[in-house]
Amino acid sequence: MQILIRGGRLLDPLSGTDKVTDVLIEDGCVTQIGDGLTFPAPKKKKIVKEASVSGETVDEASTDMAVTIDASGCWVMPGFVDLHVHLRDPGQTYKEDIGTGSQAAACGGFTTICAMPNTKPVIDNPDKLNYVRFKSAALSPIHVMQIGSITKGEKGEELSDIAGLADAGAPAISEDGRSVENAALMKQAMREAVKAGIPVFDHCEDKKLAGKGVVNEDENAVRLGLPGIPDSAEDVIAARDILLARETGAHLHLCHVSTRESVEMIRFAKSKGVHVTAEVTPHHFTLCSDDILADDPMFKMNPPVRTAADREALIEGLRDGTIDCIATDHAPHAVSEKFGSMLTSAFGIVGLETALPLAVTRLVEPGILSPLDLARVMSTAPAQVADLTRQYGDGKIEVGNPADITIVRPDEEWTIDKKQFLSKGRNTPFEGWKVRGRVKVTICDGEIVYTDKRRQTS
Repeated sequence: MQILIRGGRLLDPLSGTDKVTDVLIEDGCVTQIGDGLTFPAPKKKKIVKEASVSGETVDEASTDMAVTIDASGCWVMPGFVDLHVHLRDPGQTYKEDIGTGSQAAACGGFTTICAMPNTKPVIDNPDKLNYVRFKSAALSPIHVMQIGSITKGEKGEELSDIAGLADAGAPAISEDGRSVENAALMKQAMREAVKAGIPVFDHCEDKKLAGKGVVNEDENAVRLGLPGIPDSAEDVIAARDILLARETGAHLHLCHVSTRESVEMIRFAKSKGVHVTAEVTPHHFTLCSDDILADDPMFKMNPPVRTAADREALIEGLRDGTIDCIATDHAPHAVSEKFGSMLTSAFGIVGLETALPLAVTRLVEPGILSPLDLARVMSTAPAQVADLTRQYGDGKIEVGNPADITIVRPDEEWTIDKKQFLSKGRNTPFEGWKVRGRVKVTICDGEIVYTDKRRQTS
């Protein structure tokens, strides 16, 4: 397949490129960047299609096509990378599976996603990891990387085969959904991760401090009559594991940071040379506890959305680089699991298909991040955190590199409608929100894997 992206605003953080130009893709790679590009003389007969992301949609193309995409008014960005996705496969495919999850990711502009290991069974050895790897190769239009668990069965008692998981392709280890309570075991895991050359992705939560909480512990919890989760439930584990990372030399990545204290600890740790990185979710930089007006399970997530002051600290941390990247913590559930009271419903919301518009609406439109900054925190920075560039190039849109590219129309206003999600999950607090910014085309390895078939709406 040949693809000519014409007249888009090329945003490439690694090279600092921010200009309107053309991009030519051939045989899975970028072959030319410049003005006024045309297709090379064909070596064999091919079908040529003309399409515009500003009007008519681009159709998925077969391998004998040459496709021209009129990207006028659009951003042309490195494919998005999500370090934190729950695909629920194996074991809970009624919630999501590799096929539906990766299609939802492509719709959201993601060309690479990292799946968390808290499946049933837990991904704690190379055989289980290979199940996901082989199934993804057969079903997914994008790259799916499977993270391995820190301990066997995520029971916190015995380390998984960390070296074997890394050799099988795990980009990281994590106990996501919980923390490793035993500090000595966590320290040992970090040492094994250093040997294997992979980071430790850390869900920071002291279960005893969190208790039976379902929302942030503040006056809103009192108003709602619901038990709260204090900041300290996150902060004490973040502090402990930053100290362990400093001692072991491990690369510690803090998942779904939610408190201002954690942001300050990360900032301080980085200033002291500790190899710590961090992510923030769209729901944590968009919502705060004031937005929860009733006992609504769509607002139940772990960690909870916290105060407006916490939200502002997260946004500032993302702006100044203390927080490295955006990750969705996409957590689909069946309707029956997100029903009734927050006291009995499951934690988590979906995020793959709403991350980009929330980021544009809440970060770019107000001038907190530039479009180039957005490409950094959604594309190149997360790829660097997990060193995914070893498999998929260095993350640049550059001649000779694999063509993982996302085309976004930033000014398109639309209303989030969960019925249109490609994910099986419909659990979102953003239903009915008016947002700006829509993914129009996603290209992975030089193939068009998603196109927006909806006309512009407002």
